[in-house]
Amino acid sequence: MSKPSLWRGVIPAITTPFAADGSVDHAFLATHARQLLDAGCTGIVALGSLGEAATLSFDEKVAIMRTLVEAVGTRAPVIPGIAALSTDEGVRLAREAKAAGCAGLMVLPPYVYSTDWREMGAHVRAVITATDLPCLLYNNPVAYKTDFSPEQIAQLAAEHPNVQAVKESSGDVRRFAALKSLLGDRLALLVGMDDAIVEGVAMGATGWIAGLVNAYPRESVQLFEQARDGGYAAAADLYAWFLPLLRLDTVPKFVQLIKLVQQETGMGSERVRAPRLALEGAEREAALRVIRTAHANRPGC
Repeated sequence: MSKPSLWRGVIPAITTPFAADGSVDHAFLATHARQLLDAGCTGIVALGSLGEAATLSFDEKVAIMRTLVEAVGTRAPVIPGIAALSTDEGVRLAREAKAAGCAGLMVLPPYVYSTDWREMGAHVRAVITATDLPCLLYNNPVAYKTDFSPEQIAQLAAEHPNVQAVKESSGDVRRFAALKSLLGDRLALLVGMDDAIVEGVAMGATGWIAGLVNAYPRESVQLFEQARDGGYAAAADLYAWFLPLLRLDTVPKFVQLIKLVQQETGMGSERVRAPRLALEGAEREAALRVIRTAHANRPGC
C-alpha cells in the first residue's frame, strides 16, 4: 500500500479483549475491528500500549495479528506494534507480522531498557530492516523513557526508505513543526495522544492513532474530519464534548479507563490482564461520573 493509504485518517489503537478465563477473545477482537472500520476508521493498529502488548506472549501476539488480518481482509491495513524485551525478539515479531499479511509495522523502542541513541538507534534499525514493510516510528518518551528527537527521526528516514511515518506522543506539539522543517513531506505525521488531535491536525498531522475510538468510533471519525477540513472552529463543539473522555487516554491507568468506557458504551469489556486490575471504589466512581456525563450529553442523543 502507498503511504497515503496507510497513514491517513483515524486508525484505532485497538484494545485486546480478554475472555473470563484470561485468554484473548479472538471472536470479539474480529467483530470489534469490523465495527471500527464500519464507522469510517481507515486501519487497525494492534499490540500497542493500549493493546496491553507487554502482557502478551509472543505466540499470542502472532495469533492476534492473524485474527485481525483475516477479519478485515482487504478493507484496511493491519499495523501491529513491534515491541519486545530484546532486539532479537523484535526482529522475529516483525518477520511474523509480514508472514501474517500485515501491511506495515509500528516500531517501538524495547521494553524496560532505555539508553542512548547509539543503542536505541541500533534496535529500531534492526526492526526496520527485518522486512520491507512500511514502518511507523512510535515516539512516546513518557511511556518508554526513550525520546527520539526530530534530528534522530530525520536520520532514520534518510537511511531507510520504508520509514514512512512517525506517531508523535511526546506531548509537545512543537515537534510537528520541527519535523516538518527538517523533513518537509518526507514522513507522514500522526497524532498519538487523544487530547491533542485538533492541535496536531492543525500542525500538519494526516492521521490519528486513537484510543477512545474503541468506544466512540463515529464521533472520533467526525472529530478528525472536522479538524482536517475546517480547523478548530469547525471542530470546537464536538471537541469540547469529547475532551473529558479524550483526556482519559493520557493518564497512567488509561487502559483500564478506556476499557471501562467501552463497557459503558456496549463496545467491549473492562477486563484487563494483570498486573493491571479493573478500577474499583472511589477511583471507579469518579471515572464513571465523567463517562456517564459525557454519554448523557452525546451529540445526537
